[in-house]
Amino acid sequence: MTMAAPRGFFSQNDEQAILAAIRAAEQRTSGELRVRIEARAGGDPLAAARRAFEALGMRATALRNGVLFYLAIEDRAFAILGDDAIHAKVPDGFWDGVRDEVLAHFREQRFAAGLAAGVARAGAQLAASYPRADADADELPDAISYGDDADGAR
Repeated sequence: MTMAAPRGFFSQNDEQAILAAIRAAEQRTSGELRVRIEARAGGDPLAAARRAFEALGMRATALRNGVLFYLAIEDRAFAILGDDAIHAKVPDGFWDGVRDEVLAHFREQRFAAGLAAGVARAGAQLAASYPRADADADELPDAISYGDDADGAR
C-alpha cells in the first residue's frame, strides 16, 4: 500500500497539535525542536535524520541544543537526533524512553499524538538543561519540514 505524500500525511488539526507542542516546549527552553516528515529514508533512518538535521541548519544553533524528530512514512521508520551539547546533558537511556513513548502512539496509528508527546518530553529535558532566558531568540522556524518541499529542507 502506498501512503500519502509527506505533506498530506497529517490533517490540519494534527499539524496544529504538533506545532503547538513545539511552541509550548520552546517557551521553556533555548533549545530548538523540529519535525521532519519524508516518504522514504533511503536506508538507515538515523543517517537520513542526520542529513535532514544538516539540511535544516540545526547545527547552527548557538548552544548546539537542537533536537530533530524524523519520520519516513513509507518505510515506517523513525529516529530522534539531538545535537552534541544536548547529548552531554541527557541521562543514559533518555532518548530510548522518548522513542518508546512515541512508538507506543505510532502502534495505535496516532502519529501526531506520538510526535507531540515526544516533543513535549524532549522539551522538558531541554528546559531543565537549557532554560529559556529573556534574551533568547527563536533560531529555527517552528514548522514541520516535509520531504516534498521544493527545497527539501524547509
